[in-house]
Amino acid sequence: MSAEAVVDLAALRGNIRALRARIGSAAVMSVVKADAYGHGMVPCARAAVEAGAGWLGTAVPEEALALRAAGITPDQARVLCWLWTPDGPWERTVAADIDISVSGEWALRRVVDAVRATGRPARIHLKADTGLGRNGAQPHDWPDLVRAARAAEAEGLLTVSGVWSHFACADEPGHPSIEPQLVRFREALALAEAAGLRPEVRHLANSPATLLLPQAHFDLVRPGLAQYGLSPVPEVGGPADFGLRPVMTLRARLASVKSVPAGHGVSYGHSYVTQTGTTLALVPLGYADGVPRHASGAGPVLLGGKWRTVAGRVAMDQFVVDLGGDPAEVGDEVVLFGPGDRGEPTAEDWARASGTISYEIVTRIGPRVPRRYTGVAEAGGGG
Repeated sequence: MSAEAVVDLAALRGNIRALRARIGSAAVMSVVKADAYGHGMVPCARAAVEAGAGWLGTAVPEEALALRAAGITPDQARVLCWLWTPDGPWERTVAADIDISVSGEWALRRVVDAVRATGRPARIHLKADTGLGRNGAQPHDWPDLVRAARAAEAEGLLTVSGVWSHFACADEPGHPSIEPQLVRFREALALAEAAGLRPEVRHLANSPATLLLPQAHFDLVRPGLAQYGLSPVPEVGGPADFGLRPVMTLRARLASVKSVPAGHGVSYGHSYVTQTGTTLALVPLGYADGVPRHASGAGPVLLGGKWRTVAGRVAMDQFVVDLGGDPAEVGDEVVLFGPGDRGEPTAEDWARASGTISYEIVTRIGPRVPRRYTGVAEAGGGG
């Protein structure tokens, strides 16, 4: 292999169990959207279910349908899909027994049309906009949506199985928006109950709220980043502080090693020029693979037992490391990030070097980088 992302499913299962230990009687929805944040949706979903996640969360319906096509049945895990446009596919999703998020009456009408077309009742989660300003019904639209959903439920067309919302700033402890969002969510729940709705699950907590806001756990929490072993609140604590372990390790084999003289330009634009005679090593990963171009001149790697820094610009398929005269050979391993317990950089280190967040670092690792899964089977059993 020239490069690979090693995904430790045993670590993912351990993370799910660590999160479950924090949430009392609440259930866990493992968020596996965006190809499980770059880790591989189906293998990660299966591992999460093995570890006790009773729900899986997806953004677009194609993701939810792919989980069902992979053989994850409703008996194994409920699946919620929350990002919809008028094109759907509504009928296929209802037929696949996938819970559908509804943020407005237009979406409710399409669910009802799909139910009539398929002859199968639907399950929906009504989403309230409590302050994030993305999807969800505004407070002035919420009563009408609730009444319309209750009418469809009374007609036997669907079940309102959930009421939910999403935090804007749960990753900023003490942010003044947190408590007002909790208040608005409780108000939305009270209106739904007054209309006669009895949702199976009420849910608000993303990863940071799962870790830091027990008052937001309700019936279900939705960890995304945290289940992949990364901290959503690095200013508060790293993964180990929350009992988590990073799941992905990104590594490659050197494609070239050569000596160059002082004054030699490196990569496009010659933003880096060697100060002395030195050794340059070529890493066969670039921004087409998800290595941030913004990490040019800053991204850290572990090579030959030492931290090195990207020399010059990250190109589409490759970047260069200046070894300062240290020896290396073609084929030597270079680790971009991993759990950090072997001295390698972490995804958080790359996020800081790139001026972004660790969510983006792992999610952007592209399909050209093969995923290799370890810890596929539970110790002593199948998996």
